[in-house]
Amino acid sequence: MNKKRVILISGMSGAGKSSAMSVLEDMGYHCIDQFPVQLLDMLAELIQNSSDVRFNYIALATSANDLMDFVRVFKGTDLDVRMLFLDASNDVLLHRYKSTRRTHPLLVSNMSNTLEEAISTEREMFINLKDQAFLTLDTTFLNFKELKSKIEKYFSKSQVPVFSISFVSFGYKHGVPMDADLMFDVRFLPNPYWEEDLRPYSGDDKIVYDYVMEKKETKEFVAKLIEFLDFSFERYVLEGKNHFTVAIGCTGGQHRSVTITNYLYEKYSEKYNCYKEHRDKVGLNEIK
Repeated sequence: MNKKRVILISGMSGAGKSSAMSVLEDMGYHCIDQFPVQLLDMLAELIQNSSDVRFNYIALATSANDLMDFVRVFKGTDLDVRMLFLDASNDVLLHRYKSTRRTHPLLVSNMSNTLEEAISTEREMFINLKDQAFLTLDTTFLNFKELKSKIEKYFSKSQVPVFSISFVSFGYKHGVPMDADLMFDVRFLPNPYWEEDLRPYSGDDKIVYDYVMEKKETKEFVAKLIEFLDFSFERYVLEGKNHFTVAIGCTGGQHRSVTITNYLYEKYSEKYNCYKEHRDKVGLNEIK
């Protein structure tokens, strides 16, 4: 029999906890927001012992103040416990609060005097907690549909919890992904952008893929990268980590990073449960 699953949802205020809860509720999870920490032991016991099917899949949203209590209580149970951490850039968090005119929780509790201070303080509170997450999602560039797709992918009721890897390409000029566990800069590789015939294409196209992968510098880099990743992934599996995100960046996120991301995805899909995303790639007819 599968273990009952508990998802602990936390992260920066304004990063999308409410949206994530609504997605999980639609997926059939029983969702509870800001459950009192004083009653957590009772709730954990109830979930473990109840025959009520509503307790088979639970999602609990909590704040930075209470997250460690949730982790302490549920990590000591025989439950499938996973933490979803939601993050976003400070600029985006500021914009979201100003556009919705909501008040940051740390302002309400008088722990901060300004919105900027509240965001900074909350980020400090999470600094030692974020690494415990099963999955970290950076919602800076995500719309609701994209967030929904990611949550459905990683928290499907039918999904068996195994080690999985996300390979993400991005362009440095658009900002770095905050949810990356490892980040590699490939801007030193020969750039197809400077080849006029290749510029309109991307690393998804064979003509660009072959151009990048056939270069001597790429072959040497990939050989060293694979050796490092092989060792790292094996160690993370032994440590019991469930999900890992590898980000590959070039200048615009169109050519080199897409190519290397595609290469890594194909290679490691033979051994692990892999996903890939080209965050900043645009289609041929979208290029200006």
